[in-house]
Amino acid sequence: MQKWFVFLTAALTSAVVFLLEQSTTGIIAAVTTFVISVGSAFLLDVVNEKFHITRTVSALVGIFAAIAVMGLASPLFSGFSPYIVWALLGIFASMSGYGFYLYEKETGFGLTSFKPAADKAIEPAADVSPKVLDTSIIIDGRIIDIASAGFIEGPMIVPNFVLREIQLISDSPDPIKRNRGRRGLDMLKSLQNKDDLEVKISYKDYDDTREVDAKLVRLAKEIRGRLVTNDFNLNKVAELQDVLVLNINNLANALKPVVLPGEEMDIQVVKEGKDENQGIGYLDDGTMVVIENGGKLMGKKAKVNVTSVIQTNAGKMIFTKIAGK
Repeated sequence: MQKWFVFLTAALTSAVVFLLEQSTTGIIAAVTTFVISVGSAFLLDVVNEKFHITRTVSALVGIFAAIAVMGLASPLFSGFSPYIVWALLGIFASMSGYGFYLYEKETGFGLTSFKPAADKAIEPAADVSPKVLDTSIIIDGRIIDIASAGFIEGPMIVPNFVLREIQLISDSPDPIKRNRGRRGLDMLKSLQNKDDLEVKISYKDYDDTREVDAKLVRLAKEIRGRLVTNDFNLNKVAELQDVLVLNINNLANALKPVVLPGEEMDIQVVKEGKDENQGIGYLDDGTMVVIENGGKLMGKKAKVNVTSVIQTNAGKMIFTKIAGK
């Protein structure tokens, strides 16, 4: 709604009122008409374009409350002209309604504060804890996809002593360790190249210990951050010292599909188990499947029924038997 149109209409209406009563009371009535006209247009604008309907109702409540107050106080104005009384009523009602509306808008306390909690906007967390990355999580590399997907918030801290450890691994004479170290450096570079992620190098060090795990726990505790790791032992040590831990392996286990006893599945038997005539297979996510009487089916695909599911520290194990037996 154009403001100039609102004020022009209100001014013309007020002029007509003044022409009908060219006196002091006419001036007061014209001013009152102008205020009420602008106030009405404002309320209409609230309804149609900009604001929530409950704020409009809040303004109307203020107007009616003002009218009620003026009605109770009317005996005090019995000696005045009716024009003056109505002028005061119009000004008081308009200003009360507008003030009630502004109060509701700025504070949120009013009729809208009685809405169900689900309708209210959820305020985002003011502060997000930094995430301290250890060597295992960088070499693993899954942290890149998880963070890019938005499941990890806040800056990711890579301690300088973790960088040194990765460099030492990449210089190892053992080809397996050397490849892991070089992968870690590549993953770190990919992490830093992500524009939507905040990665910082921390040069904080602790000369009183050479243990990288101990340094990680101390750093996370000092900066009130969370330690991100795949290391089971580091996970336990950090928890004992009241450091919050994000273990990617735990996340991966939580995301594995749920398998219930009695379900049927097809599984490739890839090797023999520890017990006699026991076969071993794996789901696509790496979950081990133990097949009773499946040792003779090496290299074949078997239809099995799930008998039980066991959750261990190393992951989930599914025990099955050959279907129909």
